[in-house]
Amino acid sequence: MGASLALAERTRGMTAPNPNVGCVIVADGVVVGRGWTQAGGRPHAEAMALEQARERAAGATAYVTLEPCAHVSPRGPACSDLLIAAGIARVVVAHRDPDPRTDGQGIARLRAAGIAVEQGVREAEAARVMAGFLTRRARLRPFVTLKLALSLDGAAAMADGRSQWITGVEARAHTHLERARHEAILVGRGTWKADRPRLDVRLPGLEQRAPERVVLSSRAIDGVRTIAQPAEIAALAGDHLLVEGGARTAAAFLADDLVDRLLIYRAPIVVGGGRTLPNIGLTDLSDAHGRWRLHDARALGSDRVEVYERG
Repeated sequence: MGASLALAERTRGMTAPNPNVGCVIVADGVVVGRGWTQAGGRPHAEAMALEQARERAAGATAYVTLEPCAHVSPRGPACSDLLIAAGIARVVVAHRDPDPRTDGQGIARLRAAGIAVEQGVREAEAARVMAGFLTRRARLRPFVTLKLALSLDGAAAMADGRSQWITGVEARAHTHLERARHEAILVGRGTWKADRPRLDVRLPGLEQRAPERVVLSSRAIDGVRTIAQPAEIAALAGDHLLVEGGARTAAAFLADDLVDRLLIYRAPIVVGGGRTLPNIGLTDLSDAHGRWRLHDARALGSDRVEVYERG
């Protein structure tokens, strides 16, 4: 299942409205097929893995990060039917599919065909990998990552609003990798005016990734999409949104409880008198505790990145 989860990560931010799924088929202890949902949503992971496995799929075990779909689409057959037709003997599923067209029906169909099904294996990890798909269905909006680049004294920008560059080269490269895994990037009007950010991906091999550029502004801006309120992100295409700044925009998303993941880059610098986050509506410190859980932390050159998830 670990290999399937890693495969699912390959097209995160590229498969909406379909989920980014990974699938590995094992026969007699040997991997005979690997698949992941392709960009644009098709082919599905199971179809790709079965195409590789061919006749070796008969009697094999399929490890899938999401319940195989049960509905036929104009773009392809149901994956549960493909697994049955291939003679798969056992299917291990990480996470149930919340899509009402499948939601338990894929597993039921497999079992009705005599296939052994085990579900819930590494479910929490699968939920993290497919967070965009699951959030869109549960909350009717994209999964939101808020990125903050901060100095040691907590400044997100200088007093005049400039924030280029708080962090170093390695941290900025990591940010571009994050951009490549999101369908849209959002900044506030103040950041747009002060920094004129390109909001593109500038990593070798990933330059073709072009997330939609969005600015939080009550007035239209040429060349980018604008939304007036954070809640309007529900209308954005795609399942992953990266909010990059500035401080007032970050506070607005936090105040509206629209942040699912915090990506904090800390630079070993002291700004003094810089801009920090404004009020997010917190009235008591006790309400802040337990809200965020550290998921990952690592050094990026002289900087440090910390990833927090909803507690």
